[in-house]
Amino acid sequence: MEQERKEFWRWPEYRWTLPDADWRAGQIVTGGIDVGSVSTQSVIMVDGRLYAYSSMRTGSSSPDSAQKALNWALDGTGLTQKEIHYIVGTGYGRLNVPMANRTITEIACHAMGANFVYGSSVRTLLDVGGQDCKIIRCDEKGRVVNFLMNDKCAAGTGRGIEAFSELLSVPIEHIGEKSLQVDNEPDPVSSTCVVFAKAEATGKLREGWSVNEVIASYCLAMARRITELINRLGIEKEFAITGGQAKNIGVVSRIEKEIGIKALPWKEVDPQIAGGIGAALFAKAIVEKSRKG
Repeated sequence: MEQERKEFWRWPEYRWTLPDADWRAGQIVTGGIDVGSVSTQSVIMVDGRLYAYSSMRTGSSSPDSAQKALNWALDGTGLTQKEIHYIVGTGYGRLNVPMANRTITEIACHAMGANFVYGSSVRTLLDVGGQDCKIIRCDEKGRVVNFLMNDKCAAGTGRGIEAFSELLSVPIEHIGEKSLQVDNEPDPVSSTCVVFAKAEATGKLREGWSVNEVIASYCLAMARRITELINRLGIEKEFAITGGQAKNIGVVSRIEKEIGIKALPWKEVDPQIAGGIGAALFAKAIVEKSRKG
């Protein structure tokens, strides 16, 4: 029997529920569903406290991805979709979240989510999505003050990292650490296009570069591309990163070196679910306002 081919770009999907918590004791149960081009996160909050979430690959259908992520977040909790008071959809596919009562942009939701994940000191936020990068300036309440977005190419995004992971046969969750396992930092790949960058990387391998050197070369190019966007808007402390690339130490450490500022560390809450958290918090505010009215 032919052995199944390993997909190195496929990152681990996961879910979480707050241990020993009873959602029935809460007054407001809200949901945030962030459908991105690469991943979908579903977040459940009870009275503004993180209760459960899931993160999984976005499939060919945004509505199906939203439903599957929500079902997985609810799995084993005893909570049903009908018992969620309000759901906000966000992300690339936010207009195709069938159970959403309202949609809000991922820019607003990531700013609000970063405020929850990192605290009210955040003033500049980098969100690296599957197909775009956003630099967001926000205030102490997580409200957007200004932003810039680059969505012209997959270079410098999650899809770019996936492409290199597959090209080099390195599991995507190991890309960051391997990029730091080099004796000397190589020059960055010269192209800002993933297609040409892959061709250049293949040429470097033929010249005798190690896999780790090629990965480091791409991570540096990615960091510099993102830094250009940061510098266009300007950076104000504190600085934080959301999205899956917040967990890529190879890119994060190089961005920090380029801008001369350390990003706030994430500890308890996964920065990849920040958009979903922000959406669920907006949902809570909407419910509170309706009850007061």
